[in-house]
Amino acid sequence: MNITQLIDRIFVSRRKQIEKYSTNAEEIQNGVLKKLVDAASSTEWGRRYDFKNIKDYSGFDKQPVQVYDDVKGYIDRMRHGEKDVLWPGTVKWYAKSSGTTNDKSKFIPVSADGLKKIHYRGGTDAVALYLGENPQSNFFSGKGLILGGSHSPNYNLKDSLVGDLSAILIQNVNPLVNFIRVPSKKIALLSEFEEKVERIASSTINKNVTNISGVPSWMLAVIKRILEKTGAETLDQVWPNLEVFFHGGVCFTPYREQYKSIIPSSKMHYMETYNASEGFFGLQNSLSDPAMLLMIDYDVFYEFIPLDELENEHPNIVPLWGVEVGKNYAMVISTSCGLWRYIIGDTVKFTQKNPYKFIITGRTKHFINAFGEELMVDNAEKGLQVACKETGAQVLEYSAAPVFMDANAKCRHQWLIEFSKMPDSVEHFRKVLDKALQSINSDYEAKRHKDITLQELEIIVARPGLFHDWLKQKGKLGGQHKIPRLSNNREHIESMLKLNS
Repeated sequence: MNITQLIDRIFVSRRKQIEKYSTNAEEIQNGVLKKLVDAASSTEWGRRYDFKNIKDYSGFDKQPVQVYDDVKGYIDRMRHGEKDVLWPGTVKWYAKSSGTTNDKSKFIPVSADGLKKIHYRGGTDAVALYLGENPQSNFFSGKGLILGGSHSPNYNLKDSLVGDLSAILIQNVNPLVNFIRVPSKKIALLSEFEEKVERIASSTINKNVTNISGVPSWMLAVIKRILEKTGAETLDQVWPNLEVFFHGGVCFTPYREQYKSIIPSSKMHYMETYNASEGFFGLQNSLSDPAMLLMIDYDVFYEFIPLDELENEHPNIVPLWGVEVGKNYAMVISTSCGLWRYIIGDTVKFTQKNPYKFIITGRTKHFINAFGEELMVDNAEKGLQVACKETGAQVLEYSAAPVFMDANAKCRHQWLIEFSKMPDSVEHFRKVLDKALQSINSDYEAKRHKDITLQELEIIVARPGLFHDWLKQKGKLGGQHKIPRLSNNREHIESMLKLNS
């Protein structure tokens, strides 16, 4: 029995608790709701919505749903030190999230309760579920490389921080965890991303790294620098005991083949996590099923709005036990960080119930519906996967937007794609992608019928490093910053095209 199998004994009881997700989901979620409402009953928000008299969900669902603009005034007061506003006590940490649809920063409160009972529980459960799937693991025989962002003082208040969620997690992590992770906290929290990549590469080359965690796009930058510095062709030549990548933040599909090529080891595993600034919501609990398990016993109460009703004045909002399999929903959360009926901006689709498993299908503002085609990010990822497979290509980054009408009164989708491996022919790739999208999305297919509403899509090949340079120009390298995949207007793609010339 190795050290990992010995340590795994402490996770056995937790896996048994998670098994109850299959039979007790409604009971578990109602318990979470009662706990949250009771805890916040004396806060300003709790008094406003009479939390003391809420006994069950039928009372809770009377308050309005929120977006960031609805609560930013409350949050700013909290950032200035006011207590008992949205959550009991003073909240010292704020996850800065600029999103991907505009340049405005959001500051998501991260309470001590939320840090412990949402975010850190998610990290611990990721390891518990992985070891349950891989009992022969040597996970704890080496160290974990955790790639994070940076933070800075919040309004100069004592011990108050604002920054990437990952930086807040690293800053506050149990000191014992630092014995099994790299790089040092000093390097991990560097604000200059390119310097951070260089320092991480230099300091971890000679370590025994068994697991890595982070956003796929940014982790790829670290890996490529490590390969350059060592002259190795593949990462398992540098870290022969590497066995798992816990990834999240962006869809892994465009990166999967690149990771397979630089980590060809047959023992390498990939586990998706859904860890947002607003909370830790999902974990892949099976190596053979890409859908994630909704983590229902953290300090998060879930509700869902059918995507086609999101703009309605009175949408039909349902709790977890009211969802339908196969339907797109906007996710609404209430948490011990003080977010109440908050629309986080992600869209999900459940693949099964009992236990509830789901995939992330996109963003509520991250789609193209200029002509009624309702193209979601999930559609785009699947289409690109088909095109890559058929043409031998690998896509590094991409963004797409509509062309509303050109000189010939033609409308189409325009895709800007940076390939890490070019297709056999860009024209072949374009035709396969267009056909794949039609087979995946019936609305897109209908609009493409005989080229009447929507003409064949256009592909522009991005120069190497374009998307990196675009993010750098905006001061958004590293951390939680992401490329806007699909946009319903041309704001982002026009600025990208200027850099591509």
